[in-house]
Amino acid sequence: MTEGDGSVSVVVVTYDALPWVERCLDSVARYETIVVDNGSTDGTVELVRGRYPDVRLVEQSNVGLAAGWNRGIESASGRFVLLLNADAWTVGDAVQALVALAEEHPKAAVVAPKLLNQDGSLQRSVRGFPTLWRLATEYYFLRKLAPRSRAVNAFYAGDFDHAETREVEWVMGASLLVRRDAIDAVGPADGAFFLFSEETDWCYRFHQAGWTVVFHPGAEVVHVSGAAHGGRMFKENVRSHLRFFAKHHGSGEADRARRLMLWALRLRGLAFRGDRGRLYRDTAAWLASGSAAELVHEPR
Repeated sequence: MTEGDGSVSVVVVTYDALPWVERCLDSVARYETIVVDNGSTDGTVELVRGRYPDVRLVEQSNVGLAAGWNRGIESASGRFVLLLNADAWTVGDAVQALVALAEEHPKAAVVAPKLLNQDGSLQRSVRGFPTLWRLATEYYFLRKLAPRSRAVNAFYAGDFDHAETREVEWVMGASLLVRRDAIDAVGPADGAFFLFSEETDWCYRFHQAGWTVVFHPGAEVVHVSGAAHGGRMFKENVRSHLRFFAKHHGSGEADRARRLMLWALRLRGLAFRGDRGRLYRDTAAWLASGSAAELVHEPR
């Protein structure tokens, strides 16, 4: 692949994306780029419009990340689409490296880079699909007993070597190269996931349809972890787990996941003080207020 040859488009979804969006867009300046803004009020739109005239800017209300991805993909012309967080930027020839590996693996729906923190340290990004046991290891802090063990930390792929190129279950959505043929075959990301688990669901659907997801450490992307939400959307993260279980394993399993997280968060609410403890207690009260089906469809 030659640089800027049209085989890859970049989609960046923004929501109050200052101060990182400039570094993000500068890193992919040679590629067709679509910015989908979900109702920013911090000057993001004005900055993109004024400083990046070649970027296609789409404005809409805040309908969530997955819906933003889909809107951008509709406007993209490339055979591959790089979904890149507004708080992330590519390093060196990362885009070319991702596309080259995708060309070598024609059944790869997704090729994901190694994520780095701002200080250059590894940001572990490979994950395992949610199960009740894996959810328990997270919400009851069991994974902290043996963080590198697959037995108690499969949800975070604790035993995965991020120096190795290999097929994985799913990866964090901060940076994903997605094959358009796979999107056409499986369908777009599920816009019902507002934030969190949209990439989990999509990767699960790709796997179910016979595609693969490949992690490639030969491509690197820096990601400012948590910058987009600052940890303020914990309840939405919990809701996304319920939605995933309900969609793929049925209402009964989703309600078991609800009860599992409810008791875990009640315990956390007793163990933690201050704002953190209050967050856990409030989320536990919300989980106790209805069935999984009711909570999933409750207005945000």
